[in-house]
Amino acid sequence: MAQPDLICIAAIIGAFGIKGELRVKSFCAIPADFGNYGPLSNENGTETYDLRVIGPIKGGYSCRIKGVQYKDQADALKGTQLYTNRENLPNLPDDEFYHADLVGLDVFDTGGEKLGHITAVHDHGAGDFLEIAGKGIKNTVLLPFTRHAVPTVDLKTGRIITDPPRGVFSEAKE
Repeated sequence: MAQPDLICIAAIIGAFGIKGELRVKSFCAIPADFGNYGPLSNENGTETYDLRVIGPIKGGYSCRIKGVQYKDQADALKGTQLYTNRENLPNLPDDEFYHADLVGLDVFDTGGEKLGHITAVHDHGAGDFLEIAGKGIKNTVLLPFTRHAVPTVDLKTGRIITDPPRGVFSEAKE
């Protein structure tokens, strides 16, 4: 499990070529920015990677990591998620949030009833969705992360208030 002050900003998705280059997928709002956050680490901070972005390629970016010279070394890093310290990231405006800050928040409806908690945030290109699990929910619920559906996000109290579209939670009940 990742340290609370570490934020995942990229992942190694495989080797690129035979000379140790890596294919890296960025999770940053400006994709090329992941190379600007200093040495990156694994999720528990025990390994650090001195990464240099070479350039964009299909499906991500070509990168080099100091000490990785051969394809088999690059292949061994496939699936490694790359983290930076939260303090390295820019401050956000009041109405924007890092996905990592939303995961774990409790979810309440406008009447004060607890519906569950956020387990993940997904972006499939058409906007973010909050994945919510909780007591009485069969699997999980995907809630659009819009101002209309989620009028209140309160990081200080660790909760969001939702006015979900009709049927989102009622169809997911056990």
